[in-house]
Amino acid sequence: MCKDSVKHICFSYLNKYAEKDIESIEQMFADNIVLRDWKISVVGKEKALMETRKNFETAESIQIEILSTYGNTHTVAAELKITVDNIEELYVVDVITVNSEGKIEAIRAYLGRGND
Repeated sequence: MCKDSVKHICFSYLNKYAEKDIESIEQMFADNIVLRDWKISVVGKEKALMETRKNFETAESIQIEILSTYGNTHTVAAELKITVDNIEELYVVDVITVNSEGKIEAIRAYLGRGND
């Protein structure tokens, strides 16, 4: 898989996440996906979708601004500014790994902070 393809999958996932499009995200996840952030760690598509649904249910709106990206042939690290409900700002780095079938096999999210 080429670097641009992985980046495209990453950007598509982030767009679908901001749209809260769980059906599209389900199609993007590998069966054995690993989803980990500063609060949870789960393995498997159903558990990852359950955690994603929880996030969608607690947020009225999600805006994602991609600040920068770094990547190779299977992984993209995306520095993000995520705004939840037009109030809460999160600075996050998502490290997204894509398998040879073009499915997301891992999302590891790391919470950071803004410049203040």
